[in-house]
Amino acid sequence: MRNVMLWTSVIAVSSIMMAVSGPGYSADNKSKPMSFFVTSTGLGKGANLGGIDGADKHCQSLAEAAGAGKQMWHAYLSTQGTSFDDKTVVHARDRIGSGPWYNAKGVMIAKNIDDLHSAKNKINKENALDEKGQMVNGRGDTPNKHDILTGSRIDGSAFAPSPPFADMTCGNWTKEGDDGSAMTGHHDRMGPNSDPWASSWNSAHPTRGCGMELVKSTGGDALLYCFAVK
Repeated sequence: MRNVMLWTSVIAVSSIMMAVSGPGYSADNKSKPMSFFVTSTGLGKGANLGGIDGADKHCQSLAEAAGAGKQMWHAYLSTQGTSFDDKTVVHARDRIGSGPWYNAKGVMIAKNIDDLHSAKNKINKENALDEKGQMVNGRGDTPNKHDILTGSRIDGSAFAPSPPFADMTCGNWTKEGDDGSAMTGHHDRMGPNSDPWASSWNSAHPTRGCGMELVKSTGGDALLYCFAVK
């Protein structure tokens, strides 16, 4: 009788853990600290992020609110120079650490830089969660927020300062008007067709401008990818 009662208690505890944790829960997953997220909110000024430093502060602030502030966080953003030999250019791939990166539920997004910029990465609607572990609206949702600001080419490098891509960073993240544009990626890997660009997480298409309403008009909300550098 005692063994039956003990076994019943074990089953009850297990059932509670499954209900609380949800599908896909594992102790191993929970042991991995969050090192990647999509911002749950933008700064409210379209692509004007206060420069790349302002974007980093936004990532850091959201991470701190989610209990992950002990790590250093950077936004996945590139900048553009004024000439081809401009040494001040920043490439997104060079500023996010070396990996591996895990989302809020402990799922590995990518193990290193090359993995991240290949078909092996796990960025999609189910895994590209915000800092609270919540799914971000994608194509088919209202409103659609799948355009994530990156200013980057598909390999994570910056665009050259020449037409037709003379401004893919909204003035290095300082513009919020009609002038300029910013390259975005689709966190849900979905687009209007099956072309490779439509499913790119970091280089799908540019915005129509830099102001908030123009950023929203193509399916975005001026959200960012944030990575823990260390």
